[in-house]
Amino acid sequence: MAACTWAEPGYPPVLTPCKGAGRIPLNVLASIMTQTQSTSAVRLIKKYPNRRLYDTKTSAYITLADVKQLVLDSETFQVVDAKSGDDLTRSILLQIILEEETGGVPMFSATALSQIIRFYGHAMQGLMGAFLEKNIQTFMEIQDRVAEQSKGLYGPHFGPEAWTQFMNVQTPVLQNMMNSYIDQSKNLFVQMQDQMQDQTRGMFNVFPFGAPPSDPGKPRK
Repeated sequence: MAACTWAEPGYPPVLTPCKGAGRIPLNVLASIMTQTQSTSAVRLIKKYPNRRLYDTKTSAYITLADVKQLVLDSETFQVVDAKSGDDLTRSILLQIILEEETGGVPMFSATALSQIIRFYGHAMQGLMGAFLEKNIQTFMEIQDRVAEQSKGLYGPHFGPEAWTQFMNVQTPVLQNMMNSYIDQSKNLFVQMQDQMQDQTRGMFNVFPFGAPPSDPGKPRK
């Protein structure tokens, strides 16, 4: 009996005899996947009940370290549950961060993690998430700009070792730039808070029960 490749719903392709019902032929499944991939360049990774990760692009099982490499390579991917189809990308990324924080050189201190946890369920949670994301993006843009400038100065011979030495010298400069940026952001936030308080007082003046008490530490206009 000839052998055919089949794909059980929720499981990776396997080589089985050419018979049986309730199975999807791989050529049909491949056609569907090709149509899906034509509309999206996202690399699909499936997580199975045995906690194994299956890369549909390479048709092979991969590890968490392989997913980390995809992140380092700026590869766009999505991790989904093989049965339910739920998006598990954030969960996998958090696992990578946890391994890096526990096994390598930690990036977040206990104080920073505690402060982040306190924002969950807080009225400012959405604003905090957007603030962190924007600041990380700004930092990445600064890093890319420094890298491009270094290539322009030193040419194609600027290898990884030279880049490490360059960054060791430039780290204090970058630190001062980030401190200045944080101070400016803090001043802008204080100004925004003052404007929100003024707008709130103006709104309460419309109601008959009067305006809220003014800030004793703020000079009257």
